[in-house]
Amino acid sequence: MPSRTALPLSYRESIVISFSESDGNKTQVAEFVLTGLTDRPGLQVPLFLVFLVIYLTTMVGNLGLIFLIRKDPHLHTPMYLLLGSLAFADACSSSSVTPKMLMHFLSKDHMISLVECITQFYIFASSANTECFLLVVMAYDRYVAICNPLLYPVVMSNIFCFQLLSVSYIIGFLHPMMHVSLLFRLTFCKSNVIHYFYCEILQLFKISCTDPRVNMLLIFIFSVFIQSFTFMTIIISYSYVLFTILKKKSEKGRSKAFSTCSAHLLSVSLFYGTLFFMYVCPGSELAENQDKMYSIFYTIIIPLLNPFIYSLRNKEVIDVSSKKLLRLRSKSVKEMELEENMLPMMHKSSMGWPDQSRVASLKK
Repeated sequence: MPSRTALPLSYRESIVISFSESDGNKTQVAEFVLTGLTDRPGLQVPLFLVFLVIYLTTMVGNLGLIFLIRKDPHLHTPMYLLLGSLAFADACSSSSVTPKMLMHFLSKDHMISLVECITQFYIFASSANTECFLLVVMAYDRYVAICNPLLYPVVMSNIFCFQLLSVSYIIGFLHPMMHVSLLFRLTFCKSNVIHYFYCEILQLFKISCTDPRVNMLLIFIFSVFIQSFTFMTIIISYSYVLFTILKKKSEKGRSKAFSTCSAHLLSVSLFYGTLFFMYVCPGSELAENQDKMYSIFYTIIIPLLNPFIYSLRNKEVIDVSSKKLLRLRSKSVKEMELEENMLPMMHKSSMGWPDQSRVASLKK
């Protein structure tokens, strides 16, 4: 018989449904139960509200940044194309995890099918991998812009930028496919309870009946290689940038360059710090709550912070945002004035149609 964990009644009832018969006396899991962040009923609604606000703010921040970059021609430069791509990856990363978690806060049904589980992992892993390589490209962009400003328009052309973006997304989406394909060699018959808030691959290994050491070894090797390679490339790029900034004679140029790079370095530190602790130095079973905190940070909090880290320290983005807001405000004021001017005319012409030439002049 598959093992059972002491869980609330709704979980125990779900477990019976989620096993399907297979060869011999073994049963194989068809669905999983996600226990979530906590099983305390009193915390479900407050946590739902907190994470709902975080998710909405994340989507407004990231999609808003993409909208600004797309609409304003002044922001059609390699640096902002990269920022827009990073915002898209963050939106995908957050959307792969948060909506399902929000549903579970208000529902007693915490079931997720095997296909849904693997899909959730794939979307998140692809977004996280893509972000690693995007951060490398952004570091290279800053290196060329600050260390070789005269060559910047030639080296970082829009075509070359799109090529770098394409490579980042291709590698980012191809690499997790290997781990997803290896997941299908595993069978799950011990338990279908995942003590987590989303389908994290290391948690799936814990409930596998098949020996997952091959999977774990490949995850460790590729995590070390990708994170070490990308992180060291970023550090080397910003080391050159830092030396160049310190040599600058202009105080204004030095502060502007340092402000841009410090925002990038803050984002890099947050992202790589949590990924390193999760996949290169995974915690023991005793540190389960600590692992959840790391996961919350890189799946939910970092996508929330990134658009604000980059935009609040960026004068061009702030200026464009201010202009857009002023334009919307002036447009709404004009519409209100138009309505106020048309009301008396409509009242006078209540027995017939209003003067069309007068209406047209008011609209102008």
